[in-house]
Amino acid sequence: MVGNAVTAIEHITVMKEVLGEEAAAILKLIDNVNEEMAMTIEMILSCKGRVIVTGVGKSGIIGRKITATLSSTGTPALFLHPSEGIHGDLGMVTKSDIVLALSKSGESDEIIHLIPSLKRIGAKLIAIVGNKCSTLAIKADLFLWIGNVKEACPLGLAPTTSTTLMLSLGDAIAIALLKARNFSPEDFAVYHPGGSLGKRLLFTVQTIMEITRKNPVVCKSSTIKEVIFCMTESGLGAASIINENRKLVGIITDGDIRRFLALELDFLDITIEDIYNKNPITIKQEALAIEALKMMERKNINVLPVVNDADEPIAMIHLHDITKIGF
Repeated sequence: MVGNAVTAIEHITVMKEVLGEEAAAILKLIDNVNEEMAMTIEMILSCKGRVIVTGVGKSGIIGRKITATLSSTGTPALFLHPSEGIHGDLGMVTKSDIVLALSKSGESDEIIHLIPSLKRIGAKLIAIVGNKCSTLAIKADLFLWIGNVKEACPLGLAPTTSTTLMLSLGDAIAIALLKARNFSPEDFAVYHPGGSLGKRLLFTVQTIMEITRKNPVVCKSSTIKEVIFCMTESGLGAASIINENRKLVGIITDGDIRRFLALELDFLDITIEDIYNKNPITIKQEALAIEALKMMERKNINVLPVVNDADEPIAMIHLHDITKIGF
């Protein structure tokens, strides 16, 4: 809580002003999107190597974010700290690479010192700068101008608006490349296997099977006692019913048994043919786990038998098995 109401209003006013200034600067940057920026996309698309992003200070921090965005959207990218670069790390750069250098002034010593070596290596150089007449802009193969930037910082010292523009331009480049490559959600998932999207698009029913390793199966001639023992051992509260050819012919759950128990007193020695569900919902191991989850939710069921091409039950998965993974 802010004790002074006047102070609170001042804080809110300043924050709104900063957001307004930076938003206006981004909208103005749209006018700078030109043929040279389109050439940047084409140059990167035709690149046989990687995009090596470099920058110092706050521009370097933005450069790391751009590197991460490019890498996760289908454009191989690495970050090169310019100070480390002039002390040996330039060895990561090859003639097949493109160097994307960020510098508002275009005169950062650490960046300028890289240029002779980059030229000798043969890598292409693209600059994101705020000064079109800077050394970096002049010596680059292509330069992207963020405009004459007025920082949101009232002192005009702390990089604020300029870094916002660099970040936004980096995002625009990454997404343009993504669309040009027809980069799909499945492609994205490959690079994010540990994330929620990765799990949804990569984890199959077979993945669940390999984790749980459960396949409660009983013959259709089994007694209820035998079924109960089987279900208890698996802990799934259900069992697949097979015929003499091991084909799946049904499923029985503890709910089926409870409903029958309400009707019959002497039930432990009878068979289950009149009890089990003869139209079981099944799934194949190649299906995505998220499809199994959606099927269970849609049909309001907790378990799914997994069958092979011969309609033989090879596993049974439970709703909790899927949700435990983090869907």
